[in-house]
Amino acid sequence: MARRKFRNNQRREPTTERSLHEYLISAPVPQTSRSELMRLVRGGEDTFLELKVKLSNPEKVAQEIVALANAGGGTIVFGISDQMRIEGVDDAEEVQRELVHICREQIIPPLFPYIDCISFDSGRRIVALEVRGKRRPYRTRDGRFFVRFGAEKREASPEDITALLDEGRPFSYETMPVIGARIEDIDEAHLWSFMREFAEDASNGAHFGDYPTAEVLEHDLLLATDSEGALAPTVAGMLLFGKSERVAELLPRACVVAVRFAGDTAQSPIVERAQLVGNLYTLYESALRFVRRYCDLLDERPRDLVSSESPVIGRAAYHRGAVSEAIANALVHRDLSVRDAATRIHIFDRSIEVSNPRRTAGFMPFAQRAIRYGVPQRLNPQIAAIFSNPAYGLDLPRGGLPMLLRQARLFSGQRAEIRALNDEFRVRLCGVV
Repeated sequence: MARRKFRNNQRREPTTERSLHEYLISAPVPQTSRSELMRLVRGGEDTFLELKVKLSNPEKVAQEIVALANAGGGTIVFGISDQMRIEGVDDAEEVQRELVHICREQIIPPLFPYIDCISFDSGRRIVALEVRGKRRPYRTRDGRFFVRFGAEKREASPEDITALLDEGRPFSYETMPVIGARIEDIDEAHLWSFMREFAEDASNGAHFGDYPTAEVLEHDLLLATDSEGALAPTVAGMLLFGKSERVAELLPRACVVAVRFAGDTAQSPIVERAQLVGNLYTLYESALRFVRRYCDLLDERPRDLVSSESPVIGRAAYHRGAVSEAIANALVHRDLSVRDAATRIHIFDRSIEVSNPRRTAGFMPFAQRAIRYGVPQRLNPQIAAIFSNPAYGLDLPRGGLPMLLRQARLFSGQRAEIRALNDEFRVRLCGVV
């Protein structure tokens, strides 16, 4: 029988660098007794236990840690031979430092190591590293995946990697049923307008004759699921095809707050503040209308632009595609699991700022660089796929974030700013006045 746990103490795994720092300086560290350790190793190595005499090859140790993490977790004990003789390690503190370095620098995603140093009456010391695989799949810095079967590790096959990716894929918020929602809350005119675009390719004609909304949502689009014995639209289903008034009632956090400031900072007087509600189609159109009320959206930079000495700031102009993409990006990729934070559109005299709830942990810094080159980091793949499909009915720009950055720079002569901070993703576009 696998022996994965040998402590009664429960530890909280830090989720951010700040929480890790607070944990390290304030949380009590449970110690493993000799009797606990000997109970752990008495049966020898298995899927969740590895015994090593010493730490001599950091690369091999990293592979062992990856294999244990991909198995769901386990323990590596340094200073004990395969015959379960206590040999001890020469420098326990150096072994601990090396293990921390391996877990944080040689494994992707990084592991938070739990390490205990045990002393015996003979003066020998051993080191136990507990591995917890909560963010599978793990790989080494050189991109190799390892798995563990019994007491042996091996490099993962393509089939193993596929299984790990399937297991590691988090449950998406967009697939959760909306509490209180019913099939009657779906805007059938919008739904069937979308479905008719696929009538000849994806479905047979008889399927569309009776307009079986519930069946199509559940089986064809995967936008409905069972909830308390009844079929209910998922979050994605309501946001994409829900009746606007019901979306506002059932998903209030899905609103967009649009504000026009009389100045260049958020401390300037407010000219107008609106809370936009509805499904994604309605939100996109409403947001664009609000922006057009105070800005000019053009396809090319005005050639007759002349600087004015007037004390009154004129209407700023922005690239139409860049603004449209910023709004669409915010609606599709926002993290609806973040509470008490709405998508915001702030219009200043010389800039537009679109801020979106997005958990910073796991998104910075590499993902922020990758999205500039068009590498997607999608929280809501169902929403993104349907919203960007022409059958949904919106005339969206093509090219994604790379297009936004390029067109915004060519239009205004200034680079668009992108920031991910404090669980928020922000895009700032400079206008031409």
